Amino acid sequence: MKKEISEKTNLHPRNPHRFGYDFERLISAYPDLKTFVAVNAHQIETIDFSDPNAVKALNKALLISEYGINNWDIPENYLCPPIPGRADYIHHIADLLAAANDNQIPKGTETCGLDIGTGANGIYPIIGNSIYGWIFVATDIDENALNNFVKIIEANPKLNEAISLQQQVNPRFIFKDIILPEDRFAFTICNPPFHASAEEAAKSTLRKNQNLHGKKTAALNFGGQNTELWCEGGELAFITQMIYESAKYPMQVLWFTTLVSKESNLSNIHKSLNKVNAAEIKTIDMSQGQKSSRFVAWTFLSESQRKSWKF
Repeated sequence: MKKEISEKTNLHPRNPHRFGYDFERLISAYPDLKTFVAVNAHQIETIDFSDPNAVKALNKALLISEYGINNWDIPENYLCPPIPGRADYIHHIADLLAAANDNQIPKGTETCGLDIGTGANGIYPIIGNSIYGWIFVATDIDENALNNFVKIIEANPKLNEAISLQQQVNPRFIFKDIILPEDRFAFTICNPPFHASAEEAAKSTLRKNQNLHGKKTAALNFGGQNTELWCEGGELAFITQMIYESAKYPMQVLWFTTLVSKESNLSNIHKSLNKVNAAEIKTIDMSQGQKSSRFVAWTFLSESQRKSWKF
């Protein structure tokens, strides 16, 4: 008999994935998932998370069953994100916005988010629109990634009016030519590249696979293109660039946010935010399973200005 999975209390209270994966329901939504499901030594149904095809099948099932996305796919070797953790980030952002809206989460098309580095998967806009009805501008420097996201949007008509895509044609910049003078974003969201080189990314993946199953292959269990995994200077350089650019748009964004993979980078990130005179800085801790994560949020608006933000 399969054991019941206990509640994952480290996930956000509104996260539908707190009670693990209901594989019977997921397989009903996406029958191809059945091939990858097995009962482990603890008598719990699961998949091999080192198998990118298994992870993709799980994502397809989750997007169908929880988020009403019936047509989603990504090309080989592109990042296939773990959906429960991505959903957590969205729910925490909703809490941030609620604080400026009489403790009510703003819902609907009056709330617009900016996704930096949306990738081929477009997972943040998909989840944010599905749960809260938000609209998004999604950007990336990778034209092929954006072309794939176009296919996802076109295959799911409810996304057509909710998500617009824009390529960042100058990789030296993050917000320049993306945030236009007439734009107002309730938040920005980002999963930055966290390695400083392709070699570092490959070594990290090798360690990850060895830890999972003793595999000595460098195949990425979640995939990932170069621009998704690394940039010169790594995560800290990318986020520092983002911080200094954000100061040029102080009145156009309620909350700037970014994931921070390495806790050791927080001190330097906060120093940079103080240098650009951020009005408020928050570090929100998250975790999924054994993995701890966090995101940093900052605003240049005073509390009274935040309270008067129109959603």
